[in-house]
Amino acid sequence: MNLSSGRHYLAIPGPSVMPERVLQAMHRPAPNIYTGELVEMVAGMVPDLKAVARTEHKVAIYIANGHGVWEAALANVVNRGEKVLVLATGRFGHGWGEMAQAMGINVEVMDYGKRATFDLEAVEARLRADATGEIRAVLAVQVDTSTSVRNDIAALRKAMDAAGHPALLMADCMASLGCDLFEMDAWGVDVMLAGCQKGLMTPPGMAFVYFNEKAAEARKRVEIVSSYWDWTKRADPAEFYQYFCGTAPTHHLYGLREALTMIVHEEGIEEVWKRHAVLSRAIWAALEHWGQDGPMEMNIADPALRSHSVTAVRMGTPSGTDLRNWMSQNAGVTLGIGLGMADPKDPAWHGFFRIGHMGHVNSQMVLGVLGSIETGLRALNIPHGKGALEAATRVLAEAQI
Repeated sequence: MNLSSGRHYLAIPGPSVMPERVLQAMHRPAPNIYTGELVEMVAGMVPDLKAVARTEHKVAIYIANGHGVWEAALANVVNRGEKVLVLATGRFGHGWGEMAQAMGINVEVMDYGKRATFDLEAVEARLRADATGEIRAVLAVQVDTSTSVRNDIAALRKAMDAAGHPALLMADCMASLGCDLFEMDAWGVDVMLAGCQKGLMTPPGMAFVYFNEKAAEARKRVEIVSSYWDWTKRADPAEFYQYFCGTAPTHHLYGLREALTMIVHEEGIEEVWKRHAVLSRAIWAALEHWGQDGPMEMNIADPALRSHSVTAVRMGTPSGTDLRNWMSQNAGVTLGIGLGMADPKDPAWHGFFRIGHMGHVNSQMVLGVLGSIETGLRALNIPHGKGALEAATRVLAEAQI
């Protein structure tokens, strides 16, 4: 008997579950890439991309993943040999710094480990000490997908302003755009990057760099930017092909158009944020109850610092891997690996998992994942507290709908 038959559910932190409407929008013949509906559609999408980020500034579209726009964002504002300050709270903060280093940029890292957010007083002090303005940009990840910490980008801007430092504030919102509250203009973010495959519910393949006037001015002093990474024409094209520096990612664009319609015009971005917050609290309630009589605990203890798109969980070796394998083989659910929490060759690597709850997700999806986890805990005889599902359903039932 195989209880995993049926549609498999991907509960990983991206690529996220894609709505049928998005998939159907992509299931069509190739369009004319020179004139007509595609050209008009893309021009109409740009205001919606800005609405999701809460900005009136520019956005450049790239045929790339998150690593691609890490490079694109840096290439437009930092010269080789100049310095950036990376605030790391997990694997992806370090990853962005490693990308910068590979580009010949001088990288300084303030590492806050895997279970904490920035020390803003320390950041302010470091910037005050940089009296000559050697640091060109501060790089911060709003939600580090590996640790599930949610960093306060607005507070980071206040710390930078308090230090009186001219550095650009650059934010990675790969795991948070369209899930967690983000206000690019109100928070004073100069450069922001994100992808299409998480909160924007579209297959991987496109990513975006948003930038304001201060960042546009910084672009003017960069000595060399390749034609492909240069955001100038992408953000303000004279001809359609300049959006993409070549052929458009046609079918991804049709999918993204449908996703943006759902997010911006039907549900509304503020309601999307509220939905993610409620579903997150339901997941946290279940995890808290399981952890009362067992090894399970959330990686981020403070609810105020937890992401609304992904939750990282610790439960000891080898239970994390055992549970993930059981879920995939017996329940038709894939949980995320404990990315960056330990070296894959270290036995400790098998003591983690992550639950993705981003984008196209609702109550029955969340309850299905939680019910499957509890089933797996029982099947594997992993100690766990009682009342988890009741606690989760109480959160959902008491939500104002």
